[in-house]
Amino acid sequence: MSPSLLARSAAEALGTYFLVFFGLGAVHVAVLTGDLAGLGQVAMVWAVAIMVAIYVFGGISGAHINPAITLALASWGRFAWRDVPAYVGAQIAGAFLAAATLFALFNPMLTERERIKQVERGKPGSEITAMCYGEYFPNPGKFAGGNAIYDPAAHQQHNQLVDEAAARWAEFIGTLILALAVFALTDERNAGAPAPRFAPVFIGLTVAILICVIAPLTQACFNPARDFGPRLFAYFAGWGEIALPGPRGAGFFTVYILAPSAGAIAGGGLYTVLIRPWLPTSV
Repeated sequence: MSPSLLARSAAEALGTYFLVFFGLGAVHVAVLTGDLAGLGQVAMVWAVAIMVAIYVFGGISGAHINPAITLALASWGRFAWRDVPAYVGAQIAGAFLAAATLFALFNPMLTERERIKQVERGKPGSEITAMCYGEYFPNPGKFAGGNAIYDPAAHQQHNQLVDEAAARWAEFIGTLILALAVFALTDERNAGAPAPRFAPVFIGLTVAILICVIAPLTQACFNPARDFGPRLFAYFAGWGEIALPGPRGAGFFTVYILAPSAGAIAGGGLYTVLIRPWLPTSV
């Protein structure tokens, strides 16, 4: 008997909660304490979080844990469109709740970081703590660490390095590659894929290598729920317009929701239309 839509949606909410709790937890630790050094360590936490979420909940819901992947699977006939709203809503809810949990744990450290940097939550410059929830382009992490006072002029100059178009392309390409990997690694016709029980490992590692390349540009989203759920929480937790819509206005929507969604659909199509037809029909 297949799990009900309610059971599958609950699994998606819990799986996304796991993903965001551990992944954004690593961002909190890196930004607020410096105990995770470099993108590599943060990326590996995200990778293991994805593996754990898929292994724990994949047997119930398929562990999409990402609206972009859900849309891609539906677009290419591997998931029912009627179930998309429930999955996407559950994913955003799980991400929101994970952000709330992290805020309850780390708020004193967030406040202390703002005191050290002499920025006021909800005012310009507080992206350096809001980045623990929603994402910004280019990555403002270089202004969050250390004990030096926040320099708004240097931050403004830094923001010129990545415009909205470049950020959109980075998220589009990154999510295209992720979706391509997901489709290939979970296709029973693909003799080059690992055994199904190892697919979560390679999906997680794909995200890790993408983070190492894309994170300096956009903080490496590839997942609208991962951005929007925590961003929405940060809006209500005191960051206000710095969180939503953010300093780039509608950029949060085009870069972190539209671009990953379009990239995932394109990646799924690239595999389905151009790669899968060349695979043998029996292995």
